[in-house]
Amino acid sequence: MFPLVREMAAAGTPVRVPVAVACRVLGFTKQAYYQWVKRPQSNRELEEAHLIEVLREIHAEDPEYGYRFLADELQDRGYELSERRVWRLCHVAGIRSVITKRKRRNAQAGAPVGDDLVEREFTAEQPNLLWLTDITEHWTKEGRLYLCAVKDVWSNRIVGYSIGDRMRATLAVTALENAVEQRGYPQGTIVHSDRGGQFRSQSFQHALTNHQLQGSMGRVGAAGDNAAMESFFSLLQKNVLDRKVWETRLELRLAIVAWIEGKYHRKRRQRGLGKLTPVEFEVVNIGSVALAA
Repeated sequence: MFPLVREMAAAGTPVRVPVAVACRVLGFTKQAYYQWVKRPQSNRELEEAHLIEVLREIHAEDPEYGYRFLADELQDRGYELSERRVWRLCHVAGIRSVITKRKRRNAQAGAPVGDDLVEREFTAEQPNLLWLTDITEHWTKEGRLYLCAVKDVWSNRIVGYSIGDRMRATLAVTALENAVEQRGYPQGTIVHSDRGGQFRSQSFQHALTNHQLQGSMGRVGAAGDNAAMESFFSLLQKNVLDRKVWETRLELRLAIVAWIEGKYHRKRRQRGLGKLTPVEFEVVNIGSVALAA
């Protein structure tokens, strides 16, 4: 704004505006302007001021972004900055990711009804080889809301989910049925879960059998046995669940769906996917997978 004031107040302009008037209209003092006149900003200072504004714009769209994700977004927009410089600019501007602690869930685990076919090897070379599933819950003023999600390890995409106000076996079955339909009824897929009652239920096991899927279960008290699914729920907790007090189940349900479909799938770049979103990763790689098969 200071160069603009200087230009407006310069002699010989068609409509000359006094410095005092220009400063008042633009919202700063004459003293600040004249201090700048004595020491104008360097090109680097002007560049960094612009970069900070761009960072603020990106962060306003996704407040959960830390400096690494902001660096990725800047690169996608054509800026070439090191992560260290992005971190410094964020530190100077006070731009911080939303950070919350996830509340621990104390679910009772029962006896397994299947072997652990994964053993913490959360990798897949093509889609529909390995799915992970789990259930999370959160309070609203109307009561708890439950989400069961199914994630494809290959692309980290949530391929199926269901939301309800009761933690019943039908919640898990509906999520599985949704995943099977969305992915074109694959066969032989490993579906890995914890030992929660919903996943040990006869209805869920029958659904696995009917769709020719392979059930897999982790050990009791071993959170790392489904860590890749827990990481998704951790993001959901920080970005949606703990952001405010939710008045109704419907309000929270809509927020969860909007975040999964609008941000997680299509905007949130993941370094494990080569800085692509899950949707971008599938679009880029699905052809090469088909050719390899």
